[in-house]
Amino acid sequence: MPNHFRHIIFVFCLFIFFVSWNSCSTETMRLEDFEVHGIDVSHYQKRIDWPEVAMQDIDFAFVKATEGETYKDSLFHHNWNQMESVGMMKGAYHFYIPSVDPMLQVENFTGSVEIKPGDLPPVLDFEKIGKKNRIELIADLQTWLKAVEYHYDIRPIIYTNQKLYNKYIKGNFDEYIVWIARYNTETPDMPFSQSWTFWQYGNRGRIDGIVGDVDFNVFHGDLEALKSITYSPTPDPNNLSFTNPYQL
Repeated sequence: MPNHFRHIIFVFCLFIFFVSWNSCSTETMRLEDFEVHGIDVSHYQKRIDWPEVAMQDIDFAFVKATEGETYKDSLFHHNWNQMESVGMMKGAYHFYIPSVDPMLQVENFTGSVEIKPGDLPPVLDFEKIGKKNRIELIADLQTWLKAVEYHYDIRPIIYTNQKLYNKYIKGNFDEYIVWIARYNTETPDMPFSQSWTFWQYGNRGRIDGIVGDVDFNVFHGDLEALKSITYSPTPDPNNLSFTNPYQL
């Protein structure tokens, strides 16, 4: 290959690297056109001042609870309790590991997370595909989702990025709420049969109460719509009590 072609290729690769690096290192600015804003966190954000966070128009937060078969986020219970104490609408997520039996991952999550009325649905965080083929992976995701729905009596949310959504989720999980990671100022590209509900639009957000970066999210709707998808337990027919309106 002639030297001038090598030079052109090198310059082009350097340009691509710079653009990619710059998009990942630039601070994420809030998208003020949306009404409902949220964040998602894990132990990477260390100790969070939740009262301070709650004062900055943050309406909801998702927090990492578990990963794979045995991993439990070291700050999950602290975050979970603090979020509740400040009245933050909260949800918990499980980071899915494709090489691990999905039922073992279900046991890890359900053994760690208690969902109360008003909490957001549990979240399956799908970011890795491992070595399984497409059919096996989709079947395993279905196993996790169905088992968690049965346990909590609420259908989980699927979190993934635009690429994995297009390849694995679209057309296979249309009945689920989806939370799309797309670091862009343009909303996620969704088919007509399904719309995004949560959008993680950047991972370099900054707010008081959190040291360092945090993921920024928005909800596709108003606050009442967000409340409408939270957990509301089905009444136990064995414990129902009725009042006779004609009783003196």
